[in-house]
Amino acid sequence: MKIQLSDHFTYKKLLRFVMSPVLMMAFLSIYGVIDGLFISNFVGEASFAAVNLIYPVIMILGSVGFMLGTGGTAIVSRLLGEGDRVRANKYFSLFICATAVSGVIFAVVGEALMAYIPTWLKATEELYDDCRLYGRILLAAMPFFMLQNVFQAFFTTAEKPMLGFIVTAAAGCSNIVLDGVLVGACGTGVAGAAIATCASQVVGAVLPIFYFAFKNSSLLRLGRPQFKFKVLLNACANGSSEFVNNVSSSVVSMVFNYQLLKLVGKNGVAAYGVLMYVNFIFIAVFIGYAIGTAPIIGYNHGAGNKEELKNIFKKSMVIMSVLGVIMTALALGLARPIAMLFVRNNPELLEMTVNAFYICSFLFMFAGISIYSSSMFTAFGNGFISAIISFMRTIVYQISAVLVLPIFLGLTGVWLSTIISDVLAMLTAIIFIILKRKKYGYA
Repeated sequence: MKIQLSDHFTYKKLLRFVMSPVLMMAFLSIYGVIDGLFISNFVGEASFAAVNLIYPVIMILGSVGFMLGTGGTAIVSRLLGEGDRVRANKYFSLFICATAVSGVIFAVVGEALMAYIPTWLKATEELYDDCRLYGRILLAAMPFFMLQNVFQAFFTTAEKPMLGFIVTAAAGCSNIVLDGVLVGACGTGVAGAAIATCASQVVGAVLPIFYFAFKNSSLLRLGRPQFKFKVLLNACANGSSEFVNNVSSSVVSMVFNYQLLKLVGKNGVAAYGVLMYVNFIFIAVFIGYAIGTAPIIGYNHGAGNKEELKNIFKKSMVIMSVLGVIMTALALGLARPIAMLFVRNNPELLEMTVNAFYICSFLFMFAGISIYSSSMFTAFGNGFISAIISFMRTIVYQISAVLVLPIFLGLTGVWLSTIISDVLAMLTAIIFIILKRKKYGYA
């Protein structure tokens, strides 16, 4: 039976509704990890470190797609809740067009700067060429990367979360197959991995365009956009938390890499790269849940249904807490097997990676609450609070911790900084939840 945004959600129905975006985000993260597996096993640890050094820059440029996607869904889902489907579709089309144009601009600017970026990141001579090559190829597909990010958010708003997962799976399979052919069989190295990623992004962007451009059974359809600069600004404001989160996370990764290069060299960057790949998958579960529930919150906020808002909030807090415990246990249990997939040929690097896992696994106990809370305030149209939570978690807490703790604790301080920042971020989110509970009526 089809689940609609207007339904009353039990635990079973809520989990069924969010399962597709959770799987979608997890699968998206997994096929990103495949790149790392092929590079580390078929190309080498230096190339693996180089890719992880340049990738945060690509994420910074692509974060506009996340911003327009999350901010746009808040606006579109609210209009659907108010019964204004015509304007919802016009604004949906506006957000897609704006994303495509932005992607082209960022690709051009990024290509012009890519010769200098690895140097700015303190890449050594050994890492420079692979950094530049991987970055230039990925930039060529930037418009598709951004569109893929936008559509991931809008599939749930369109009440087609399973279709979103199918598209992501198709993109992921394209990446995995091409990695096997180009990197594994043909030995094309970093260039082959980048081409495989670009191809998957094209698939993830073009399939949704064809679906939404023609008559379909969803709530949304691409058509002539209604250009309103104010609406774009509102979407950017609403989605600013996602923009801040992605940009600041990338900046944090750069700071981590800088500290690790200084403390232990390229091995530290490689160990952090393995942690980030696993972190992508586990955090993707929280993000997928947040993406799945955001349209429900936006719809019921627009409809003025505070009882359902209370119901969703209460259940979400329970689910986030339980997931945090489960994923911490999984991360602890799988630390060594996962590390061996990437760095089994280097005993020193293997032990460094496993020790880092044992420390960083506990961040999952706390990360879910802040991620969900940030998304919830975005769905309410309060991008300011959402952005504060994201900004404090990354730029303030993480960077401060990773700069200060290693002075006293060395390498261990780098890994501990991830836990401390997420504990502080959770406390920050709880403060805002308490302060705004009456205004939005979720508690």
